[in-house]
Amino acid sequence: MYQYTDFDRQFVKLRAAQHRDQLERWQKGQLADEEFRPLRLQNGWYVQRYAPMLRVAVPYGEISSKQLSVLAKIAKDYDQPEAELFANAQSQQDLLPGKSPRLIKGYGHFTTRQNVQFNWIPLDKSADVMDLLASVDMHGIQTSGNCIRNITTDELAGVAVDEVVDPRPYAEILRQWSTLHPEFSFLPRKFKIAITGATEDRAAIGWHDVGLQLVKNTQGEVGFKVWVGGGMGRTPIIGTLVREFLPWQHIMNYLEAVVRVYNQWGRRDNIYKARIKILVKAEGQRYIDEVETEYQEIITLDGAPHTITQAEFDRISSCFVEPKSPAEVQTHDHANLSDPAFDRWVQQNVALHKNPKLRAVSLSFKRLGLAPGDATAEQLEASAALVAKYSRNEARVTHSQNLVLPWVPESQLFALWQEAKALGLASPNIGLLNDMIACPGGDYCALANARAIPVAAAISERYQDLDELDDLGPIDLHISGCINSCGHHHSGHIGILGVDKDGKEWYQVTLGGSDGSALSGNAGAGKVVGPSFSSAEVPEVIEAVINKYLELRQPGANSQNGRTEYFIETLRRVGQEPFKLAANSARHSESALA
Repeated sequence: MYQYTDFDRQFVKLRAAQHRDQLERWQKGQLADEEFRPLRLQNGWYVQRYAPMLRVAVPYGEISSKQLSVLAKIAKDYDQPEAELFANAQSQQDLLPGKSPRLIKGYGHFTTRQNVQFNWIPLDKSADVMDLLASVDMHGIQTSGNCIRNITTDELAGVAVDEVVDPRPYAEILRQWSTLHPEFSFLPRKFKIAITGATEDRAAIGWHDVGLQLVKNTQGEVGFKVWVGGGMGRTPIIGTLVREFLPWQHIMNYLEAVVRVYNQWGRRDNIYKARIKILVKAEGQRYIDEVETEYQEIITLDGAPHTITQAEFDRISSCFVEPKSPAEVQTHDHANLSDPAFDRWVQQNVALHKNPKLRAVSLSFKRLGLAPGDATAEQLEASAALVAKYSRNEARVTHSQNLVLPWVPESQLFALWQEAKALGLASPNIGLLNDMIACPGGDYCALANARAIPVAAAISERYQDLDELDDLGPIDLHISGCINSCGHHHSGHIGILGVDKDGKEWYQVTLGGSDGSALSGNAGAGKVVGPSFSSAEVPEVIEAVINKYLELRQPGANSQNGRTEYFIETLRRVGQEPFKLAANSARHSESALA
């Protein structure tokens, strides 16, 4: 992990002190609400449907056991709304139809942007929380506003067997470059960058404002493929490849040009057309030519001021070597153990590692009674202990709202499994149907048109049989409460989008989306199967689609071991129509015209 310098640490602590001063002035009436709002947003403090929401930055998903422990303390001691406020929120939820896990407090939430959120911290406690975060080199910078947001990457970065180049040093360099960049602190809209260094895209780079893939050319030189203009929301677009090979030293010079042209020409008159994807789509080659011209001027006229020196790269990359193993590693020989449940867990939740003696292990935060990605204070603290004991004090928050332990000795897998199982974090479901992605939706978010959590709960309850899940194979199910697509419904093999019709909650279902991974194929948006469904119908619709897959799937003649076709393979072979008919057959007659 990147080790903060004295300068880094002082900067974060001064930022926390600045927030305390701003908070106190707001409380005294010296700052109006409209003046305080942009200041608190710069530190990740939102005000949502019922209460403030804090978004904590976890750059490229790396988090230490000590940081997890502090997040647990924040959940336990500060994610506690006033009783009257919480009771009012609960009563309002009770008025809505559909079964849902009750609103809870005292927890954190892993997001698809590899950050952590809290939903109930009172604003008058926010300065104390900022101080706690700063004590372990954490903050909320770049988690809100029209700036370059938290840079994400592959949760297996640095350990994946298919990795060409470790992307983490570059992600950290880009984080430092983009933090408080004076020219890019007020962009037309938020701006998201994802980076991968593997042959398989596990970072969904095509869906980002800028997607970066580290590659090596025929001479063995390291550089980047650069995509620009991807994004979800109202207009889902896959990024355009604008550079086949950019020398690694110039990535910041080139991104400076990419963002500078966007900052100059991006629309500010319409929030729905302000993202860079709209500019790239509208201007096409003209935008690319403008970027190249700007880049050449940065290189020649400005003297390439953002060129990464070898010395600086070496300084940063020295933080990303394999962490040392504790001197007293307690091993557990499970070679002679025969436990089918353990074997299933290893098959589903454990990934191979660059170091053949190690494994990367996913803890599943998808379980009944809690929303996808939710972690109670107790689970956060227990996870911190597992990370310290088994993963050399380092974990990764994943795009799919789970937690990866990237440095687990193969000899300790059985012991880790036993402890994780006791905590309810060892469900062998990674990549399967009930390992779904879901945003908080209307239960918490003021922007949402519909709730996502009860829909996720209903589907998850229906698919709990491990043998059935294993038979169905990998299926990406993504749920968003509104068109902003925080649940990434566009990229799901099955996507569910909450929509508002006459003040009521309805849901569109899409099929065939892809995030760009090896299983899913080239990134692309799913297609809507028909008119919207009621919340009560959605589980039946999903079941009808799944049953149609079971009916139509064939043995994979071209696949290893002759395995059965996966859901996405069957869908692409036979097309949408059979699934569309199956989905609409599950519609209740009273909602047929919705």
